[in-house]
Amino acid sequence: MSPSIKEIEYDFPSRDQEHFTIAVDIGGSLAKVVYSPRGSGKLRFKTVETEKIDKFVQLLHRIIAKHNGGSYTDTRIVATGGGAFKFQQLLDSEFSLLGQPIVQFDEMACLIKGLDFFIHEIDNEIFTYNDSEGFDTVPKNNDSSVYPYMLVNIGSGVSILKVSQPNDFVRVGGSSLGGGTLWGLLSLITGAKTYDQMLEWAQAGDNTNVDMLVGDIYGTDYNKIGLKSSSIASSFGKVFQDRRKIDKKKPYVEEALNGTSTSESDSEDSLDQAQEMRRKSTDVTHDFNNEDICKSLLYAVSNNIGQIAYLQANIHNVQNIYFGGSYIRGHLTTMNTLSYAINFWSQGSKKAFFLKHEGYLGAMGALLHTTSGNQLI
Repeated sequence: MSPSIKEIEYDFPSRDQEHFTIAVDIGGSLAKVVYSPRGSGKLRFKTVETEKIDKFVQLLHRIIAKHNGGSYTDTRIVATGGGAFKFQQLLDSEFSLLGQPIVQFDEMACLIKGLDFFIHEIDNEIFTYNDSEGFDTVPKNNDSSVYPYMLVNIGSGVSILKVSQPNDFVRVGGSSLGGGTLWGLLSLITGAKTYDQMLEWAQAGDNTNVDMLVGDIYGTDYNKIGLKSSSIASSFGKVFQDRRKIDKKKPYVEEALNGTSTSESDSEDSLDQAQEMRRKSTDVTHDFNNEDICKSLLYAVSNNIGQIAYLQANIHNVQNIYFGGSYIRGHLTTMNTLSYAINFWSQGSKKAFFLKHEGYLGAMGALLHTTSGNQLI
């Protein structure tokens, strides 16, 4: 994946005119950068896959060369995310000419600081989305009425934080089933090479070819418990059914291949038939194309995250749920699934919100730690 650029027109309020600051957030799957070129009135955002850490390092060198004239002594790098610790030695070595050491900040604190900034300061950043109503932009909110809220940050895994006031938050839960789960399983099953390719396939797929629906079991809606016939009863349930049908043929295949026929001609015929049956049995996976598989697993992971988010919001009496992290990528099916899950389980009492820069909360928060004079806070 090539580095992406998403600009925001914003006069970043840095009082430190002596330094050019770059903020990085290195996660398990993606490494993010936020910076504001001097005098530009813009915030700039870029992303590289973490496994390509050398490419990410070269990106930072290019930013310094282009936007600070190649000067390292007055460049400052601040970092957050697990990779800031994992790759500390590499970063310190590559940027040994910096005027001051790279400073690391707590990941969760940066996420909240970044989200608060987007909620309070940036117009047209927050929005809601579902397939029936489309996009609805939420105006920036400059007062305290936004609190309390829940942040569901979906990266490689999922962290859920309750935010009561600025800088007052607690991690209330999470899940190991996140973007890394979707990425890992789909690359294993479909052979996809990039996360964006999986999302493109998912957008075009039809999960009903893979998932077992309520209608497949009941033949209609299950009105007594409020389930439509189109509701997913079992993710990937049809795959299991079809494989069992193929498995029933295997005894005949093995019998023919073991040469149990009574004559040579019969044996040859049986062998030909058995080989044909085996060929068909190995072709069963072709009945499930990559697009359908991607949509099914995307639904499974997203629905799971949505339900966990609702349960945490319900336990902690929070109405507004913000979804952040690079898992979402502005993907319509993903956002609709999360919105639907929150609306369904809460019976409309809670709401899902999204951000245009959902993957940059941590890096944005790290950058904001440099805005109070020359001292890092």
